[in-house]
Amino acid sequence: MKKIDILKKLRSSGLRPTKQRVEIAKFLFEREKTFHFTVESLNKFFTKKSASKIALATIYNTVHAFKTAGHLSEVEVRGNKTYFDTNVSNHHHFYDSDTSELIDIDVNDIIIQKIPKAPNGKKIKNVEVFINLKN
Repeated sequence: MKKIDILKKLRSSGLRPTKQRVEIAKFLFEREKTFHFTVESLNKFFTKKSASKIALATIYNTVHAFKTAGHLSEVEVRGNKTYFDTNVSNHHHFYDSDTSELIDIDVNDIIIQKIPKAPNGKKIKNVEVFINLKN
């Protein structure tokens, strides 16, 4: 992703492109493969690797602004851990409980033959298969 795309992504998320936010955006979006992360793991990375200090609040606010703008999706694991995913298309996940890693499953690799009707007054937004793994 080009620098201009990074600036557009920040601005479309309602964020001013500060040095720290640009650094976060580059880390998240200038990669070839999907990236899954928690705010805590991102904070650890920037605490250890980054030349410029980035506050946890900046990381948190930037990630949530990207999510609200549709640049990241949120994946909740068993109601106690929230991951963010740079792949915002409909797809499925493996979750490795030994390594706490999310792994994408292509939407075409799973065939769903029947799903129940949504309760009255509700409609199905999407269907995601979540497969837990362990050693």
